[in-house]
Amino acid sequence: MAGTTPRVTVITLGGTISMSGSTGLVAPTLSAADLIAAIPGLDGTNIDVHVRDVMRIPGGSLTFPDILTVHDAIRAELDQGSTGTVVVQGTDTIEESAYLLHLLHDADAPIVVTGAMRNPTQPSPDGPANLLAAIRVAADECSRGRGCLVVLNDQVHAARHVAKTHTIATNAFASGASGPLGWIVEGEVRYGHPPVPRATKPRRPLRPTAPATVGMITATLGDDGSWISDFAHRFDGLIVAGFGVGHVPMTWADHLEKACAQQPVVLASRITTGPSLTNTYGFTGSESDLISRGLIPSGDLGPYKARVLLWALLADSTSPADIRTAFTEHNHA
Repeated sequence: MAGTTPRVTVITLGGTISMSGSTGLVAPTLSAADLIAAIPGLDGTNIDVHVRDVMRIPGGSLTFPDILTVHDAIRAELDQGSTGTVVVQGTDTIEESAYLLHLLHDADAPIVVTGAMRNPTQPSPDGPANLLAAIRVAADECSRGRGCLVVLNDQVHAARHVAKTHTIATNAFASGASGPLGWIVEGEVRYGHPPVPRATKPRRPLRPTAPATVGMITATLGDDGSWISDFAHRFDGLIVAGFGVGHVPMTWADHLEKACAQQPVVLASRITTGPSLTNTYGFTGSESDLISRGLIPSGDLGPYKARVLLWALLADSTSPADIRTAFTEHNHA
């Protein structure tokens, strides 16, 4: 890489960063070329930027097959010599789509996902700055081997840990207890730590013959869970977002045990930061009780990322025993 001009491909999917409108309401209309043209200072970076429009939809309308299509496009660009790729999308689903790309991606070249919290019609839109920072990160040699990264507000986050924590603030993305991996300072990418080993899944292209479906249920005060059985049978797998370290109302326990006999059921916490536990509490509906009934602990994977991993495993026809093993392997990877 030394002495060569890095080539970065920008793949656009839509989202707030690409929205415009004249009636006070906005919709995704701007192309990749439009977004690149709005970046001040890009010419001075010595980065060869290519653009590719894949779709133009809001982030909340993206699907698992859409992200598979994006990953195919990324692989094609890497085969053609790209140093790294930037995926531009709506922030509503960044923490999920970026994690799926992280699971799928086993090359050293980085994938960087970015977007914007303010659309281009608003004062001080953050899209151009976020996109410039993402391009710098994708071109940087030190980004290699880190899988998929998320870059907003001049911070570099691991897709494995990042979450959207505010509805409108420009610093909406954070990585909980782990914090950012790095920062962009005066146009330079600075990492606080070297790359660490990471787990990817699957090892082969994901092309399920029938799309997997994964449902999610969230524990709430006073819910007796009588509806769980009727709900669970609609899905190939189930995520339970429990209270605290992984607890549910005691009336849920038998319903969840029955669901485990039909499909994999993964236990996570609805709390945004911190792990679920496995062996601390012993009452009916506690984490140890649920695990003894067949639920799979998600560890420090929150419910949204646990759902992405379970979908990928089911779509790859992974056996129930291997699903449990996979969650252990991906717990800290």
